[in-house]
Amino acid sequence: GSGKTEVYLALIEQVLAKKKQVIVLIPEISLTYQTVRRFYERFGERIAVINSRMSKGEKSDACERIRAGEADVIIGARSALFAPTERLGLIIIDEEHDGAYKSDTSPKYHARETAVYRAGLCGASVVLGSATPSVEAYARALSGEYKLWTLKKRAGNAMLPTTQIIDLREEFKKGNRSIFSGELHKKIEERLAKKEQIMLFLNRRGFAGFVSCRACGQVIKCPHCDVTLTYHRNGKLRCHYCGYEETFIKQCPICKSSHVAAFGLGTEKVEAALHAEFPTARVLRMDMDTTRRKHAHEEMLAAFSKGEADILLGTQMIVKGHDYANVTLVGILAADLSLHEQDFRSGEKTFQLLCQAAGRAGRGDKRGDVIIQTYSPEHYSITTAAEHSYEKFFKEEYTYRQLMGYPPCAHMLVILVQSGDESQSVIARLRIEKMIEQSQVGQEVPVQILAPGQASLSKLKDVYRQVLYLKHKDKETLLDLKRRLEPVLEKHPMFAGITIQFDFDPLSHY
Repeated sequence: GSGKTEVYLALIEQVLAKKKQVIVLIPEISLTYQTVRRFYERFGERIAVINSRMSKGEKSDACERIRAGEADVIIGARSALFAPTERLGLIIIDEEHDGAYKSDTSPKYHARETAVYRAGLCGASVVLGSATPSVEAYARALSGEYKLWTLKKRAGNAMLPTTQIIDLREEFKKGNRSIFSGELHKKIEERLAKKEQIMLFLNRRGFAGFVSCRACGQVIKCPHCDVTLTYHRNGKLRCHYCGYEETFIKQCPICKSSHVAAFGLGTEKVEAALHAEFPTARVLRMDMDTTRRKHAHEEMLAAFSKGEADILLGTQMIVKGHDYANVTLVGILAADLSLHEQDFRSGEKTFQLLCQAAGRAGRGDKRGDVIIQTYSPEHYSITTAAEHSYEKFFKEEYTYRQLMGYPPCAHMLVILVQSGDESQSVIARLRIEKMIEQSQVGQEVPVQILAPGQASLSKLKDVYRQVLYLKHKDKETLLDLKRRLEPVLEKHPMFAGITIQFDFDPLSHY
């Protein structure tokens, strides 16, 4: 609520006055409804929108308008970066920390790096905006590679919401087995009585099933990698970074409680609980299932905006960039789901999601309340999000990355090997591993090979997936290794029929 959009609008006006064009990237289709409306109000017919839900014909029409110079402001998701602008003057990337800016299909480009490169080719500027910048971008700003500008106050002097952390271990001890803590239940009732609106956010990231104890909150972690172990149906707990494995014993190693289970909660389950506990409330559920239809996002958000529902329940698509003056309560139901996904960035993702969710409360004249329900109330991602302190969070997170040698303090390269034949995929991965080891002989600081083995998603659409994680402080060393490997992998007959993909500093786990 600091007024970033106003800054963007003023910058765009300056660039348009110089007869240049602007590309504005936003992370998700669900954002386009409110954002585009504000841009239309200011720039009218000079806007072209490009997103993945448009048909090929609609995209083609938009590109023709841009090429002909009829549209000067291009708004869209990641692919809008390649719009055919002849007079590009500025690229704005809103919510630059968002994972949607990294392509998960080949080529696996990151919109931030690509935007900087494209702007360099034509002398344009790049502006990255976020209330919770990515650790990589903020580190570059602190080092002077980027310029850092901060907005210290909320726009219109709106007050920051009051945030409360609820310890679900205490609720469990009190015998509360409901999805809603006592405090959240009370506040929902209060808001419904006052005819104010509520947003309930279910943190569904990392749904792979980490194992935790409901009595003491302990999460079962890998002894080698400081990431959670993932539960597999064969009763094994496995680390997808180093391959460590142990048998799942239904007893907490710390408090010896038997209340140990794979963590899981879905939006439909929460919706049913809402109807049971608040029968008069009008509930809108927004997730991948309810928004499949074209324009479903816009219709649901417009209905909520008009006050046609009391409670908007959803996954991360509801927490980004939406602005509703009557929302005075935000409930975060399971802050732990992303905190314990098997990814070194889990702390960063959790902090960002919690801050984004908290930022939806009290954006009008009424003060907002935020309730964070968690089994890890002392974790720095949660305490710093409750304090709205990015600087404190960054200090903790950056120290952790330095200690463990994770980006941006070092770099990672993932090699994904895919084949319809399982044994072929394993043999190919072993050969690549051998080639890398041989190429490192005599190197002063060799490339570290982590987690050779099955990908966490070991089979997808009848294709078997093997993975190699490589780590090194110097990005050029990894790039050089990739450049030397590629021609061998392309030409050698033993890799025929095998798909091999490279991914630098991946944002998601394979």
